[in-house]
Amino acid sequence: MKKILALVALLAAATAASAHTGHGTHSLMEGLAHPLGADHLLAMLAVGVWSAAASGRARWAGPGVFLGGLLAGALLGAAGLALPLTERAIALSVAVFGAMLLAGDRLPRQAGLALIAAAATLHGLAHGAELPAGGLFATYAAGFIATTAVLHAAGLGLGEVLRRLHAAAWRLAGASLGLAGLLLLARA
Repeated sequence: MKKILALVALLAAATAASAHTGHGTHSLMEGLAHPLGADHLLAMLAVGVWSAAASGRARWAGPGVFLGGLLAGALLGAAGLALPLTERAIALSVAVFGAMLLAGDRLPRQAGLALIAAAATLHGLAHGAELPAGGLFATYAAGFIATTAVLHAAGLGLGEVLRRLHAAAWRLAGASLGLAGLLLLARA
């Protein structure tokens, strides 16, 4: 029960939708810190939690798809691609991930992976678009990729705990995540 309450507290603490302003993008350390903004943090954990419902190596498909989409989006953003309302779409991705948890087995795995790829690309676009001209993309990207992978692994662990507790814990996590995403969207 303490773990469920901690999850709810984490989700309720999401107060700012934008992790994309007012931070540096020049170093590995700045890249490592970037995914710790509310929108990214919740999305990364959610991908891991959702992936915990799979078995064996399939558990790593969600994180793998996200990391690939994140890097591809970041490269596109660094090359100058910008989409309108990216921040709102990123906030919405958190709500979508909550809905994915609520849907459970009713959501086909391939559809879930497609949603993860789309969200990852948006998150990556935001990362890449922040890179100043002449910035060191490789070191910044290495940082946000590493932190993202760690958050996915933490989400897998949390998802395993939720699976073992009770189906209600899984639904509570999904509903809380969806609510947090809507709150982020309202602030975007």
